[in-house]
Amino acid sequence: QVQLVESGGGSVQAGDSLRLTCAYPERTFRLAAMGWFRQAPGKELEFVAAINWSGTVVDYANSVKDRFTISRNDVKNTVLLQMNSLKPEETAVYYCAAAFAGIASTPDKYESWGQGTQVTVSS
Repeated sequence: QVQLVESGGGSVQAGDSLRLTCAYPERTFRLAAMGWFRQAPGKELEFVAAINWSGTVVDYANSVKDRFTISRNDVKNTVLLQMNSLKPEETAVYYCAAAFAGIASTPDKYESWGQGTQVTVSS
């Protein structure tokens, strides 16, 4: 199964920024909507942001609107999540996923997943 590969996680202070990158290894993923989800310890997987195959439609969780930006670069086969003004409660493992049926905000619509990257925000 094709794996998506996330990178860019780390430990930051509240208010800092991080940029996560998701690399997809095959050109076929250029036709997929891509999403970011996160899971904090003891909590369920949570939708963060998604972008459609052409990059013309994006969707965000209300909690991250105006602070996070999702984008894609189909020349480099990457999806980026720029995260600004991070909060301690956003400490979680962040996952990248691909959905060939179209942009979606629920994890069951996504067929391929990465291993995740840890983001830790301290106060």
